[in-house]
Amino acid sequence: MADRTTNTAQTAESDKGYWQANVRIILVSLVIWAVVSFGFGILLRPMLSGISVGGTDLGFWFAQQGSILVFLALIFFYAFRMNKLDKEFGVEE
Repeated sequence: MADRTTNTAQTAESDKGYWQANVRIILVSLVIWAVVSFGFGILLRPMLSGISVGGTDLGFWFAQQGSILVFLALIFFYAFRMNKLDKEFGVEE
């Protein structure tokens, strides 16, 4: 009986660590996405207007293209990192 409660406690602690790591990855990804899309595309656009990328200013580029490309990169990063995290905690497919 005591062995089962110890095993349950270890599983609960492992689950807690897994979800803490998962939420940390999500929060970091959301912060990066917000900074790139809202920060660079809207708030910092006047400061980035002097830098030219592809015939337009960098702020406009971030608002139109950069935020989408960063979002796609974050999707691949999240998938890669979650596969690694799944292997660490033994829950891979």
